Amino acid sequence: MNCISALAMHSETAKGIVQGAFFFVCPVILSVFLAFPAVLIAQTKDRVVAYVDNTAITLSELEKRFENTVKVTPNITRDEVLNTMVNRVLLLREAAKIRLGAPSEEDLLKEYVDLKIKAFIRIREEDIEAYYARHMSSFEGKALDDVREDIENYLVERELNQRLKAHISELRQDSCIKVQLHQEDDQKKISGGAE
Repeated sequence: MNCISALAMHSETAKGIVQGAFFFVCPVILSVFLAFPAVLIAQTKDRVVAYVDNTAITLSELEKRFENTVKVTPNITRDEVLNTMVNRVLLLREAAKIRLGAPSEEDLLKEYVDLKIKAFIRIREEDIEAYYARHMSSFEGKALDDVREDIENYLVERELNQRLKAHISELRQDSCIKVQLHQEDDQKKISGGAE
């Protein structure tokens, strides 16, 4: 066999391998390109429902939090859960500003609230006595000394909730918050009215 016929034979073999590879690789590449739009569509189904400055809250995050919350509080709405998520972002951001460190977000929030709000709450003895006098019937004849700690804890929690609401209100005023939870409903109304 001479060099030219060996080269021709190798050339034909190489050509056959390339054609075989083409027919094998082509469907694989085609299926990747056909699947790619499905991946894009799947990714775009999750949309942003709220912005807190430069932090986004997605619909999937909201749905997950809503599912967990509704187990504990059945009558809660998505709007209320989203509002809580916005407040949480604001508080976590403030905790990061003062460089608090904790093993979890829950611990970080508790540490922040304890440090920035609860530490400044003082319940006076007169307030405890006045509360006891106004609600004596609900204590079923128990002496003030027996319920003093319970009353004080209740008054601290009540004051904490009031101060926390005021603090969050201040944080909201200083932030750019955009909620677009009902964007799809609004689009349906707009398109529905045009038909």
